Amino acid sequence: MADCGVASRRASEQLIADGRVTVNGLPAVLGMSVEDGDVVCLDGKRLSLEQKRVVLMLYKPRGVVSTSSDEAGRKTVQAFVSDLPYRLYNVGRLDLNSEGLLLLTNDGELCNHLMHPRYGVEKTYRVVCDGTLSATEIATLTNGVQLDDGMTAPAKVANIRRSTTGGTAFSITIHEGRNRQIRRMLEAVGHRTLRLKREAYGPLKLGELKPGEWRYLSEAEIAALYRTARV
Repeated sequence: MADCGVASRRASEQLIADGRVTVNGLPAVLGMSVEDGDVVCLDGKRLSLEQKRVVLMLYKPRGVVSTSSDEAGRKTVQAFVSDLPYRLYNVGRLDLNSEGLLLLTNDGELCNHLMHPRYGVEKTYRVVCDGTLSATEIATLTNGVQLDDGMTAPAKVANIRRSTTGGTAFSITIHEGRNRQIRRMLEAVGHRTLRLKREAYGPLKLGELKPGEWRYLSEAEIAALYRTARV
């Protein structure tokens, strides 16, 4: 199911457990084998490995939710791609007030590899925080910050300068994907994040996309992404 782009492996297991998957007309069970010629259906619709694999890059604007739906009725990233004939999943999330590069795909296995810290796919952000980052604080961000869910992995901090708003602007590269990680790292060293923009994901760069715009990845970009994610 992950190979068909339906969902990640873990999400596929939940679909099976919920009784939404059948094999040759019978309810599927976790761990069962599927052979050539078997008919696998999700909610009565047949799945096929021949479905086109799609990966696209979206510039998520601030104020947009990185989920497929929102109980509060806020706009979601799915609104920008709702006309496409594919069931696309967000590769991770950017929080409500963050912006920048967000990948969407129907390839569950690629999605899983890109998000799992085991594969070390780097993500680079442009950050503006209040105040002035000291040399000690920069070293702490670089070497690892103790958060309530454990020590962060080493990060790369570069291009540090005074921002036009009077705070500090810099870029930071991480390969983890904890909830609000960069904001919490800065809070831990005494600073508030004023702006957070993801500019790169693995070999991909946001480039000239504007907020709300999206584009399909080229074949060369998809190949580079698969190599980086070790799919």
